[in-house]
Amino acid sequence: MARYTHGHDESVLRSHRWRTAENSAAHLIPHLRAGASLLDVGSGPGTITADLADLVAPGRVTALEATEDALALTESELRRRGVVADLVVGDAHDLPFPDDAFDVVHAHQVLQHVADPVRALTEMHRVCRPGGTVAVRESDYAGFTWWPPLPALDRWLALYEQAARANGGEPDAGRRLLAWARAAGFEAPSVGASTWCFATAEDRAYWGGMWAARIVDSALAEQLVDEHRCDVEELEEISRGWRTWTEHPDGWFVVLHGELVAHP
Repeated sequence: MARYTHGHDESVLRSHRWRTAENSAAHLIPHLRAGASLLDVGSGPGTITADLADLVAPGRVTALEATEDALALTESELRRRGVVADLVVGDAHDLPFPDDAFDVVHAHQVLQHVADPVRALTEMHRVCRPGGTVAVRESDYAGFTWWPPLPALDRWLALYEQAARANGGEPDAGRRLLAWARAAGFEAPSVGASTWCFATAEDRAYWGGMWAARIVDSALAEQLVDEHRCDVEELEEISRGWRTWTEHPDGWFVVLHGELVAHP
């Protein structure tokens, strides 16, 4: 397994809890039906999982995470929403389910963090019934773009990509989804792209404020310092750059995602 670059600090969860089926799994929604069984690989804080559960009800939902601590975050959100689901700790490279177990298999921002994305997709293919749906969405960091140009944000991106690759991941996963899906044995996979755009004062306060905190107080920040890629002072400078972007009236930031929908 690759090391999870982001960790689960509150600054990270602030980002992940913002995600919904509407803003993060719109490519999957048209393929859902009431009564379908669904596996959410890498369910995280459970906000997308809970939305998907509502969309397939009364179908059974299974949430999978790599550790008990991560799964506890999913469980907390599902309990808050009144969603009943199966909660499983397991490895995306070796899913603990029989062949053809689910109608739908979903993963959001997971393959970029695993050691072998093709193997993980092969496993998702295996546990999805023939005629079912596998749906994946992955960001592509090298495709991120923003205005105004700020050297601190350039440095942030370079440091993040270094850390992610040092952990065995691939931060530019979005552009690789088609190649990975074909290598995993999917025939005629459908791929596309979508974005998150942060351009209003409210959106900038959320996105920029989150990263201003995250770059100095998260597993990523600890890793960057521990591996001598930068020092605390530079991280604080990058955090100030994020605050500068947040406060700029022309601030605009786009997060690029690749999307995959395939039917085994």
